[in-house]
Amino acid sequence: MPKPGDLVQVTRAASVQFVEPIRCRVVRVLDWITYDGWVWLDVYQLDGRGDAVARRSIFVRPAGLRVLRPAPAPRPTPGLRPTPGLRPTADA
Repeated sequence: MPKPGDLVQVTRAASVQFVEPIRCRVVRVLDWITYDGWVWLDVYQLDGRGDAVARRSIFVRPAGLRVLRPAPAPRPTPGLRPTPGLRPTADA
């Protein structure tokens, strides 16, 4: 299953509508009801330079996607550490 931030190539293996392969950056996996083995993805379609040219919702089989580059792992923010003895409030 793709994750937000993954760079994927979408081809006919993912869906017959993609006669010409496209490259996309996954924004999110939508929780819409689908057929078993299919998902709706919210993506940015990328051009040859890697710039976003369109935002699309696409219906694909995750097994047919080719992950070109997984999403980078989140990096911890330096200097932000929990304060000992301080608990978060309900409105935080």
